[in-house]
Amino acid sequence: MSSSKAYLDFVLEQLSELDCISYRTMMGEYVMYYRGKVIGGIYDDRFLLKPTKSVVAMMPDATREIPYPGAKEMILADIDDRTLTASVIKAMYEELPAAKKNKL
Repeated sequence: MSSSKAYLDFVLEQLSELDCISYRTMMGEYVMYYRGKVIGGIYDDRFLLKPTKSVVAMMPDATREIPYPGAKEMILADIDDRTLTASVIKAMYEELPAAKKNKL
């Protein structure tokens, strides 16, 4: 099942207080970026975050889900709590690897 554009729009609205949020469509789903680094994605209309130390610490009771078969577990974000989600994304930024440069 693919994610809907309507759900993407909802997530983007919930994250509107963060600058530099972007996304890339990939096989019917959406990879989400904050300031050029991958933070997670939208898979089957679920907003999932990479399980960095800060995400796990700030959302200890969050559900862990697999975005697609064969993938590692990710954290299901409570996208309805805009303030918490924005705080978590800001906190996880420094823990994420630098964006890869495209080789042409």
